[in-house]
Amino acid sequence: MTDRDLRKNSSIVVDGVEQAPSRSMLRAVGFEDGDFKKPQIGIASTWSMVTPCNMHINKLAEDVNKGANDAGGKGIIYNVLTISDGISMGTEGMKYSLVSREVIADSVETVSGCMGHDGIITIGGCDKNMPGLLMGMARLDRPSIFIYGGTIQPGPNHTNIISVFEAVGAHATGTVSDIELKNIEETAIPGPGSCGGMYTANTMASAIEAMGMSLPNSSAQDAISQEKVEDCLSAGEAIMHLLEHDIKPSDIMTRAAFENAIKVTIALGGSTNAVLHLLAMAHTIGVELELDDFTRLGKDVPMLADLKPSGKYLMSELIKIGGIQPLMKTMLEAGMLDGSCMTVTGKTLAENLADVAPYPEGQDIIRPLDNPIKKDSHLRILRGNLAPEGSVAKITGKEGLSFTGNARVFESEEDCLKGILDGTVVKGDVLVIRYEGPRGAPGMREMLSPTSAIMGKGLGEDIALITDGRFSGGSHGFVVGHVTPEAVEGGPIAVVETGDRISIDAEANIITLEISDREMQARLANWKKPAPRYTRGVLAKFAATAASASEGAVTDKYL
Repeated sequence: MTDRDLRKNSSIVVDGVEQAPSRSMLRAVGFEDGDFKKPQIGIASTWSMVTPCNMHINKLAEDVNKGANDAGGKGIIYNVLTISDGISMGTEGMKYSLVSREVIADSVETVSGCMGHDGIITIGGCDKNMPGLLMGMARLDRPSIFIYGGTIQPGPNHTNIISVFEAVGAHATGTVSDIELKNIEETAIPGPGSCGGMYTANTMASAIEAMGMSLPNSSAQDAISQEKVEDCLSAGEAIMHLLEHDIKPSDIMTRAAFENAIKVTIALGGSTNAVLHLLAMAHTIGVELELDDFTRLGKDVPMLADLKPSGKYLMSELIKIGGIQPLMKTMLEAGMLDGSCMTVTGKTLAENLADVAPYPEGQDIIRPLDNPIKKDSHLRILRGNLAPEGSVAKITGKEGLSFTGNARVFESEEDCLKGILDGTVVKGDVLVIRYEGPRGAPGMREMLSPTSAIMGKGLGEDIALITDGRFSGGSHGFVVGHVTPEAVEGGPIAVVETGDRISIDAEANIITLEISDREMQARLANWKKPAPRYTRGVLAKFAATAASASEGAVTDKYL
């Protein structure tokens, strides 16, 4: 392969007399004569001081840049935005969270597309920027690698961000004092890194590694560690190999690779957000993937990981016993994964796993296949007259497998949280939070504040919650999200009334509003669509273009 072949895109920008102005500008940012003959590697950094998840990524980007330059490329670092779910949770600002996924994808496509980067390495550290980065790389379909920024260390007494949210609920019952709440607030987040359980960030990092789009172990390294530095340095050599062999995301992000990612997500007890993001990523790369695929694949894959939020352990503890690679090898040997899938190492998944050692004897973080936490998937796709186009629940079995109760309807997350904390909500309620979907909110907020308040008040086994919004990876309890059609589109959730009986069966995968078909049709006929909450700006654009949650809530589905 010639030098020009490695520079399919950058050569258009920098070669020839007519491109002297381009070269002149690049010299100002550090290019020398020899650099114009090297493949240009765009390094998309999500560094920001708005969140501990990403506060260290500027240093990781410098390591990636060094690795790319040492391997014979020319690294170019640029920034894309990130937001913090954890900080904006429960506020109007949280409506920007899912929107940011689309803005990030647009940013990677825009910058690397405009500048003619030959290869792309992206570094993400929070749950929305990870799928957003993958979607941007998929759109351009140039040799690409994703690097996870890494997980955070736990606070004292095994605390993490969910400990703080749940302490708010416990404070409302009087079991946590003002002083205790302040102490948890001050100590639960000790430094850089993504939220520490198998929440959405660690779920998506694991799914991306299982898909083959990051180097082995990238998902299972502490944010501040030599292993993470090595991961970044190694990406430079790996991206050059991908360029030399013209291995692109479309060669890696295949249907089989998505199925591998789904199966590993199930085994780890991962976040419901993985459903939304994997659907979006598949759409972007042109792979057919539907909600019902999660049900089909989940029948024969057990949940094996005893990780928070529903379990005992944190990601930092899984890292100490080997991360997800031994789990993947176990699943491969059991015939659960497709080992022929190509990965960013330039080798197949089976080749990457060939020399992986098993987990140490005596560990109980990852169960053996013959002794699972749950024999099939915890990710349940529920349908019925309340969600005719589907909904998504995370049912580990610890919450029970069914729930029937009386609806208590709230028109927003804030109203529901108030009702939980002031005692309006009682045992046996099925809380309904609506007008929180992709178009209705707009932005499909996560409901971590109410679910954590429920758990903190000790009501986790006595209350169910359904919404056309979604849940944080840190949410647990009997919760059902992504209800479609959403309320603002005239879905049945829009006409539920307080006092209606609702039944949820997570074995039969059915969610039912117990009213007659005639009553349902009468209510829907009387329903009136509310006026848009935003008429200008990014939220208005998202509301106008977002697809259903059952289609990944992407913004280019119907272009």
